[in-house]
Amino acid sequence: MTRIVLLGAAGRMGRAVCEAAEGRADLAIKACVDRAENPSGAPGVWKKDLASAVEPGDVVIEFSSPAACREAAEVCAAAGAALVSGTTGLGADEEAAVREATRRVAVVRAANFSLGVAILRRALVTALGSLPREWDVEIVERHHRNKVDSPSGTALLLAGDVAAARGFPKESVKTGRTGRTGVRPGEEIGVASVRGGGWVGDHEVLLAGESEWVELRHVASERKAFAHGALAAARFVSGAAPGLYSMDDVAGAVAALR
Repeated sequence: MTRIVLLGAAGRMGRAVCEAAEGRADLAIKACVDRAENPSGAPGVWKKDLASAVEPGDVVIEFSSPAACREAAEVCAAAGAALVSGTTGLGADEEAAVREATRRVAVVRAANFSLGVAILRRALVTALGSLPREWDVEIVERHHRNKVDSPSGTALLLAGDVAAARGFPKESVKTGRTGRTGVRPGEEIGVASVRGGGWVGDHEVLLAGESEWVELRHVASERKAFAHGALAAARFVSGAAPGLYSMDDVAGAVAALR
């Protein structure tokens, strides 16, 4: 059985992971860690100190903050516990801590834990390899009004996939247009952000030719989509060798079991 220590357990994603794990026979929430008070009904042992909750063989799942991600990486490396990290916007020090942890333990890191997004990325690379190079690529992402970053980490991940496939420089990603911007350059990847209501996550990739276009889209209607993906990542990483893994690795492992 996979033993999970959940960091950031009082947040929306933490609660979603707890709900998704309920009744599972293959894994268990061993401890919940957060500075906030224990929400009613949260499973496991509630703690405010991560180091006291983690033992060798555990898997830490964290959806928290850059500082907490760094702490999780350091604690996991010291304790011999695997890490599943969903925090984005890390600084240089946090990135270094995660890289150091991968030398000692297995780490799955992703901006989006939906298995469907992993498939979207595979489909996008396939489409780019089949379509003419002169087709334009635009990405539109929609999220709820409370999301604090823009564009989303997933949209930037998709834009990075396009840049890598096309051989475009990082500067080709255009995250906003206003005024007289001139003719759209061929080596440009547009990313537009929409904020409002309760959109959980909606990512649309538009591949536009002169007289036809293709749309690839993934919609998450509930946070359960990300929670189930995080649990799949926890199962995967619990038996993996030290190193850095992605949701593409997790999706491949899930497909191999079917």
